Amino acid sequence: MDISVVVPLFNEVESLPELHAWIDRVMKAHGFSYEIWFIDDGSNDGSWSWIEKQSALSSEVKGVRFRRNYGKSAALHTGFLEASGEVVITMDADLQDSPDEIPELVRMIREEGFDLVSGWKKKRFDPISKRLPSKLYNATASKVTGIQLHDFNCGLKAYRNEVVKSIEVYGEMHRYIPYMAKQAGFGKIGEKVVQHQARKYGTTKFGLSRFVFGYLDLMSISFISRFGKRPMHLFGTLGTLMFLLGFLAVGWLGGYKLYQQFHGILMERVTQSPYFYLALTSMILGTQLFLAGFIGELVSRTSTERNHYLIDKILK
Repeated sequence: MDISVVVPLFNEVESLPELHAWIDRVMKAHGFSYEIWFIDDGSNDGSWSWIEKQSALSSEVKGVRFRRNYGKSAALHTGFLEASGEVVITMDADLQDSPDEIPELVRMIREEGFDLVSGWKKKRFDPISKRLPSKLYNATASKVTGIQLHDFNCGLKAYRNEVVKSIEVYGEMHRYIPYMAKQAGFGKIGEKVVQHQARKYGTTKFGLSRFVFGYLDLMSISFISRFGKRPMHLFGTLGTLMFLLGFLAVGWLGGYKLYQQFHGILMERVTQSPYFYLALTSMILGTQLFLAGFIGELVSRTSTERNHYLIDKILK
């Protein structure tokens, strides 16, 4: 099969018939064999009823229904597990992503050798209150991940099938699938300017809180990818530095006290100095950080994923 289209959705029954007809028209015009996986993320507006009826009429339409709303990451992960096409396309169900972009995305995967191609909605129809935070967020994500993309959160993306089978999307990490792919060894990541459609039906399911959660997720995935299997490298280093800083400060205070006593200079007690308590706090925090790293190493060593590595080829 040429293409699997994965469409996560939540209460989008109004747009589904038009989206399906549009995808079908594009696929047939270019002679692609395809399947569409509609992942119903707990809709209560009749979306699943439409998917059931359409699946009975068309062998290309397939679906998965969650009992409740789990979020976009869960829907994408489930769709990735089911997708069997050579190229996997993800797109939102609200008609803001144009299926007309699919042929060029597929060409970039097949002919230019990209592992992943992310859409860039260069000209957006969103209000400035969403565009400005989005620009700042994307700039930060590019800096932290080292992947030069203008629109991490664009739902329209194309992947080699091997990519989606090698990553696990969870929580709210769908924003960082390119980074997950890079960490899994798929480093050829491209970008394509795509058309942004104004929303035709319903209202957005994401608020401004996604930018706050996006930064937290960025910190989380960055930490896990760098120190998930070696927590002592981070906590142990920080703990050692803080302990040594406090120890040296206490040593300096004690040595200065002895110097003054030796020369008969009156001085307040060491415990009356605020620097003593700052140094002591630094030593305590350093010890706690070191122990946190040690405990993290113990947990890591018992993990079944400790020696799980993504192997490309084996020659024997």
